[in-house]
Amino acid sequence: MGNHLAQHPSLSAAAIGLGVHIQSLPEGADVTVKTLTNRFKEGEITIRRALNELVVEGYLERHRMPLGGGRFATRIVSYDKPGCGLSARRAAEPVAEVEAEIAIEYVPEEGLAEDLPTPEPPALPGPAADLLARLRAVDSRLLLPWREVLRLAPAVDAWLAREVTPAQVVRTLTAALPPAHVPIHHPGRFLEYRLSALLPPRLPAGPPPSVVEGPAPLITCDGCDRAFRSRDAEAVCGDCREELVPAG
Repeated sequence: MGNHLAQHPSLSAAAIGLGVHIQSLPEGADVTVKTLTNRFKEGEITIRRALNELVVEGYLERHRMPLGGGRFATRIVSYDKPGCGLSARRAAEPVAEVEAEIAIEYVPEEGLAEDLPTPEPPALPGPAADLLARLRAVDSRLLLPWREVLRLAPAVDAWLAREVTPAQVVRTLTAALPPAHVPIHHPGRFLEYRLSALLPPRLPAGPPPSVVEGPAPLITCDGCDRAFRSRDAEAVCGDCREELVPAG
């Protein structure tokens, strides 16, 4: 690590300190804005600006890498001295200068560059995906990545197709969770098990059975005007019924 970084005339103090820190890291270290913000007291905006300064001065190189499916990541390469990148390395001798090169692992694009926007995911495809995405409002441990929401949505659709309301699905998935201090390391697998193991049966065909509640209403017998209880509006009382039965 040379004085060209520590005594750099145009880099800010934050950029110099961040550059020194990055050069001290092993290959594959995580240098997302989130990681660096957790490591230092400076805020996210300061960290972003410092990283951009180091890119402009040649201490960092960003390489945009496609991941497939419209997603990208950024690979960061750190150099102990500006000008020792790949193009300069091939043209200059000796090559010993590049021994201190640190290849930083793939990191999310949104954590490094303001000029590389993160593609927005498509809109939620239906009520099942919307239900899964909102589970984190019930318990933050049930926060699901976008891919997990899309993967589990068909299982929720199977519940909804069996005439289970969204509120009932949410109650089942969030009932009897582990204590708050216990992490749920794989919320997608946790929910997948409940959706499979607790799937209710289909409702039988036909109208539901009628439920009769309370005593029968009072009606008046057409034969003797006596009041009695019956659910048949044309029924007669017991005495009149006996009179109507022919003698054997």
